[in-house]
Amino acid sequence: MPAVTIDKAYVKNEPKTATETLCYHCGIPCSSDAISIDDKAFCCDGCKLVYEIINENGLCDYYTLQSHPGLAQVKAIRNDKFSYLDNEEIADQLYKFTNGDHTIVTFYIPGVHCTSCMWLLEHLNRLNEGISESRLNFSTKEVTIHFSRSRISLRKIVELLATIGYEPYISLDDTSKQQTKTYNKQRIYKLGVAGFCFGNIMMMSFPEYLSQRTGIEEQYTSLFRYLNLLLALPVFFYAASEFFVTAWKGLRQRTLNIDAPIALAIIITFVRSVYEIGWNVGAGYLDSMSGIVFFMLVGRLVQERTYKSLSFTRDYKSYFPIAVNVVTKDGVVSKKLQDLKEKDVVQLHHDELIPADSVLLRGVARIDYSFVTGESEPVSVAANEKIYAGGKQTGEQITIQVIKPVAGSYLTSLWNHHAFKKDKESDNDNESVVHKLSKYFTVILFVLAAATAVYWWYFDPSMIVDSVSAMLIIACPCALLLSATFTNGNIMRILSNNGMFLRDATVIEQLGKSDSIVFDKTGTITHGAAEVVAHGHQLSEQEKDMLYTVASQSTHPYSRAIIQWLGERKKLIFGQWKEVPGQGVEAVVDEKLVLVGSGKYVGVIEPETGTTHPAVYARIGDAVTAFVIKPAFRKNVSSVLANLKNRFQLSLLSGDNDRQREDVERVFGQDSRLLFSQQPVDKLNYIDRLQRSGRRVIMIGDGLNDAGALQQSNVGITLADDVNNFTPSCDAILDAKRLEQLPAILKLATASGAVMKLSFVVSVVYNVIGLYLAMMGVLTPVIAAILMPCSTISIVIITTGVSSLIAYRQGLRLSEVNS
Repeated sequence: MPAVTIDKAYVKNEPKTATETLCYHCGIPCSSDAISIDDKAFCCDGCKLVYEIINENGLCDYYTLQSHPGLAQVKAIRNDKFSYLDNEEIADQLYKFTNGDHTIVTFYIPGVHCTSCMWLLEHLNRLNEGISESRLNFSTKEVTIHFSRSRISLRKIVELLATIGYEPYISLDDTSKQQTKTYNKQRIYKLGVAGFCFGNIMMMSFPEYLSQRTGIEEQYTSLFRYLNLLLALPVFFYAASEFFVTAWKGLRQRTLNIDAPIALAIIITFVRSVYEIGWNVGAGYLDSMSGIVFFMLVGRLVQERTYKSLSFTRDYKSYFPIAVNVVTKDGVVSKKLQDLKEKDVVQLHHDELIPADSVLLRGVARIDYSFVTGESEPVSVAANEKIYAGGKQTGEQITIQVIKPVAGSYLTSLWNHHAFKKDKESDNDNESVVHKLSKYFTVILFVLAAATAVYWWYFDPSMIVDSVSAMLIIACPCALLLSATFTNGNIMRILSNNGMFLRDATVIEQLGKSDSIVFDKTGTITHGAAEVVAHGHQLSEQEKDMLYTVASQSTHPYSRAIIQWLGERKKLIFGQWKEVPGQGVEAVVDEKLVLVGSGKYVGVIEPETGTTHPAVYARIGDAVTAFVIKPAFRKNVSSVLANLKNRFQLSLLSGDNDRQREDVERVFGQDSRLLFSQQPVDKLNYIDRLQRSGRRVIMIGDGLNDAGALQQSNVGITLADDVNNFTPSCDAILDAKRLEQLPAILKLATASGAVMKLSFVVSVVYNVIGLYLAMMGVLTPVIAAILMPCSTISIVIITTGVSSLIAYRQGLRLSEVNS
């Protein structure tokens, strides 16, 4: 076979996109109508199989709720993939409840995306009679299944879910959780109690407000006052309890936290009200007290709802399997990952994670370490060489022998590094401006109240009680504290509508103060889809079918990239199949030899090495086509970086090599610092150096190799293609599809400080005027109680209105739009 020289002039050889028919199940374009049933076309046999199962069980309403609701069945499921669930000891760790037969289990289903998914998953009982009930929590993508173990096993349930396209994600973390993260129902109950009591107290207080000059009958006056007091009891002792508890914890630590002044205001208004009603000298201020509690709970609930279904504190166990296949003298058995020991022999298949540091015994190992190091290129490992935990096998089945237990593996030691556990909340620089102000507010208020009492002691002692009480009521810090609560709550709501989910409100302040952004490369500015450029021989449609037939038999990442580039095509009959590990594959198709692999394997004289050096070649007969395969940049990443360069110092830290340096420099520009081949600790140390030089750093990454840097940074943002999927511990999660919104998001975070300052000014002016009038004895406690909720409502309107206006002008979405 003669050698062929490939011209370096690249020609993009884009395959023809099939647009004739959409798959009835998943909506992907079909290359032909060869796969069809009941006049419905399918892109592959997998989608056709799912349709047949759904149709046979009378569940075709699944397709009427939404067009093409299914997920593409891109790969067949191995028969023994879930065999570990036959081990009752393993399965028992996943059960939420069991009495021996009736059992309840909850699975996380990443593929849930529409109402059709919900409908099908809640009708699993029609697919198998052993399932009695199934309920889906759409926001958390968790399905809870009730089933009879005597009629269907846990393994069969998981296989059923996988067959219809909703394979559950089962990890080691599922067995180690002490409790499932649940929504704070107590706060909802407290809000309901506070709202009910506040509304009724306000209603029964109107006669008191309107009768200051006319008077009302004695019996009704007492009745309404005591009814208000009765309604105020659950507000004070139950709904407001979290403010008292938090304030007391702060006092025990010798600090005045954000809840200290609010707890003080609640106690003062309640005690004064009990005194006035009990001694029949007034109506008290129970409406103001219940209003304080109600509005504060509303503000906190707004913040909590924005991230209740997300996890910001995940570790490596979220990624690891619950069990592995161990080779013993009795055959292959499933073994819990925690029970894995040194010298255990483990069998791994394509796309499975290395559970512990091991050596390769048999098979061709191509290990993808991008999860741990960031290096996107799979590494070839020879027999008896070491393989590290966290890598992923890409290729044929391999057999490995464990040399370190899971607890002693490189990945575990990396995660347990002290810097990866940094407690950001202990950093004084991250202290909220609201907490700082609250430290001084109560002290200043007490000093002024004492001065007022001394003043009236000398001039008119009868004015002391009314003046001091009016001061403590009118100067209630609700307006001041609610300005931050509602500003942050509204901004968190807006950000969540635009794909940015924050761990808590303090992250907004830190985003606004930041001046440097550090990006990871693989999976952050680039994504999983490969950019394929073909040059050399232009493939005909027949040759594309031949290439697809041969490449589809290989699990090598380059073969998969070519298959993705070609699209779904017709498979032809082939023979004389052969794969040479580390070099390529070949087969005879239509009496022509088709080779796919390295230049040496297909007989090509390759061009000199460079950043655009072809990754793989295809030879059909004497015709050769070369493919350059490289990670593709995310959509609009160039415009995003160009926008950010005006306000931030940009850096790139990549665990990958520098073969894509020219492309990266083109999007980052010459002023940015680009560092390649960076280990996780190198990333952490780089950010630490920036911070020591006075920089406030945002780190944006996506993998466990970024976890230390995410923790070290002032704000760690995880970029996720699925925000509900497992991500490293971080301060915020950004939907990768919304990356182009990042500049607007950061501008809004910066503007939040100005919004809070505006509301602070309004609140301070209100407090100064109110305190002056109260100190002079002009303002009575009753009028102060009426003005206090008015000021609170005005602050809420200002903060939410201005922040929403700023977001609108930045082009951000103000409300959630269902896609």
